[in-house]
Amino acid sequence: MSRNPGLLDRFGGPVVVFGVVGLLVGAALVPYAWGASTSPDGTVAVVEVHGTINSDTAAAAVDDLREARQNESIQAVVVDVNSRGGLASVSEQLYLAVKQTSEQMPVTVAVTGSALSGGYYASAAADEIYVTPASTVGSIGVRGVIPPAGPSDNQIVTGPDKVTTATQAEARQRVEALRRAFVGSVDDERNLSISTSELSYAKVYSGTEGIEIGLADEVGGLDAAVSAAATEAGLSDYETVRMESPTPSPLSQIGLNASGDATIDIDTTQYFMIHGQLDVSGTADRTEVRTNGTN
Repeated sequence: MSRNPGLLDRFGGPVVVFGVVGLLVGAALVPYAWGASTSPDGTVAVVEVHGTINSDTAAAAVDDLREARQNESIQAVVVDVNSRGGLASVSEQLYLAVKQTSEQMPVTVAVTGSALSGGYYASAAADEIYVTPASTVGSIGVRGVIPPAGPSDNQIVTGPDKVTTATQAEARQRVEALRRAFVGSVDDERNLSISTSELSYAKVYSGTEGIEIGLADEVGGLDAAVSAAATEAGLSDYETVRMESPTPSPLSQIGLNASGDATIDIDTTQYFMIHGQLDVSGTADRTEVRTNGTN
């Protein structure tokens, strides 16, 4: 005896087949959906400014900041500063590079030791500066070192200014111009509770004192600075990447340039934004000029 096919007989096969296919497709898509929901919103880059600021260390940090600006995956930057400063010219370059970066994305600074003189100049343009109570900030000032006047006995020069780039009076004017630019920039960038005259004393402050007078903003370490930068950038889920500084060339470490030629040590007037004693041993004829107008 025959019977009429029921609903299950009519549609059971296709329903099972479609159901299995749907499960398989869904299972295949789960990793992609999971990846989409758990991938970071963006990246916070950490750029190092450690040690004495010279042409090599400054160039590395400037390059890292440029890469951060050009990398679309990076939405914020933290500058990890532990420096008592260095050469005035490259300290200015670092300040300008941080300022340019802060105009495009949030930038915070974590003072992981000291941010003194040129080290503070590199920090001043950040949106926020984080310190620990034991951190030190300040020393806002400039100094110049003038080599001995006149050529040595084994040199022939075509003019009196070929040996030194400045007389003592000219160096003092240059130091004062650099001081005004340095102090003016800090005053423009920070909401200070002290006068520019007091700032020019070049005093060193603890992290807590720095917050009180406006040279710093909050107590916190590197993690706090990273979190603040991410929040400012609107990132709730983010990754942190420490930018790799280029390794110095082995040739440069032994006094050679890339072509293998020996470098020449030229003694000229130099200007520093550095805290502490300068090593001028064996150069008794040099004259140091400071921003307070005394030698």
